[in-house]
Amino acid sequence: MATVEDFKKIELVVAQIKEVKEHPNADRLYVLQVDTGKDVRQIVAGIRKAYTPDQLVGRRVVLVANLEAAVIRGETSNGMLLAASDADGMALLAPDKEIALGSIVK
Repeated sequence: MATVEDFKKIELVVAQIKEVKEHPNADRLYVLQVDTGKDVRQIVAGIRKAYTPDQLVGRRVVLVANLEAAVIRGETSNGMLLAASDADGMALLAPDKEIALGSIVK
């Protein structure tokens, strides 16, 4: 069972998707540029089957910002978007109103 202290180790922030490209080596992945309010970073996300690029650009999302960088199919990912999925598809987690980029999710 995770503790509150375990949860506090995860840095969740509000970010905005600025650019979306199809991953050159994977049909389920996008390579995204996201603005955290402090920096713009690249994220690789498996959301291509659920969203078009037009549905994503400009959208605010919740980002796990303090993950160690990972190389996914040759592209570096510096974070992870939060999403939920069920039998009907996938939904990105996002703030329900306009809030500053970099705002901490707690």
